[in-house]
Amino acid sequence: MATTRALGRWIWWGLVALLAARNPSPPLCLWMGGDMVPVSIPTRHLRTSLEGRLYLPPCYAQSQRAYPLLVLLHGQNFTDAQWDRLGVDELLDRLVPPGVLPPMVVFMPRETSWELPPESGFDEALMEDALPWLEARYRLLPGPRYRAIGGISRGAAWAIRLGLLHWTTFGAIGGHSPPVFAGDGLQVGRWLDAIPPGAWPRIYLDIGDGDREEILLSAREFEALLTEKGIPHIWRFNVGRHDALYWQRHVHEYLRWYAQPWQEAPAP
Repeated sequence: MATTRALGRWIWWGLVALLAARNPSPPLCLWMGGDMVPVSIPTRHLRTSLEGRLYLPPCYAQSQRAYPLLVLLHGQNFTDAQWDRLGVDELLDRLVPPGVLPPMVVFMPRETSWELPPESGFDEALMEDALPWLEARYRLLPGPRYRAIGGISRGAAWAIRLGLLHWTTFGAIGGHSPPVFAGDGLQVGRWLDAIPPGAWPRIYLDIGDGDREEILLSAREFEALLTEKGIPHIWRFNVGRHDALYWQRHVHEYLRWYAQPWQEAPAP
């Protein structure tokens, strides 16, 4: 499957190169796709380095511009390859050149322990070590307007926790098939109350009607709390289950939502 996909991508690039040669504007690099780069980030909060992959948008190496950052977190018993398999990079390669989506950097860290916070250390590794490491090495736009965090299943629980606790860092939170960590349930209301009115992050929640009962209950309780407190958010109750077929069907929708404030990102 991976070989077939790679071959199809090279054929696509070849056709694009021929077309671009006849019409040199926009630059050829825009049509050649982005790069998926493995990263290993030192951290004192985990037993090993924080591993993952980073998607750099088309023309990153040829430009001096800075880009928005999207952090995508995988589900339990998966790795950073989950979002890659769902086609995030292929979608961006296809939709950035015609301007359907703006260029962005996407960080997909790998969680290797399924401990719950605060024992996990994953949240500290991400916030205290990974983000400063990325900011020091890559051209990223500053401020919450240009930072978003989202996740699938357990990754969604992390996105909710990190996005609400660090609302000055992340301007958008995406929860896809989202439970809330059991230990966070009683604290979420306080976290929401601590955010000044009007400074709330953008929030997007979606889940399939055939998802697991306990996850459906947790997602509905969180959504009801947002509604009760009058916090703007998007809630999508779709047809589907807790599986790759459901998430793959909605990846395009997720990316378009995350990127809404970035369509007018500063030019180089």
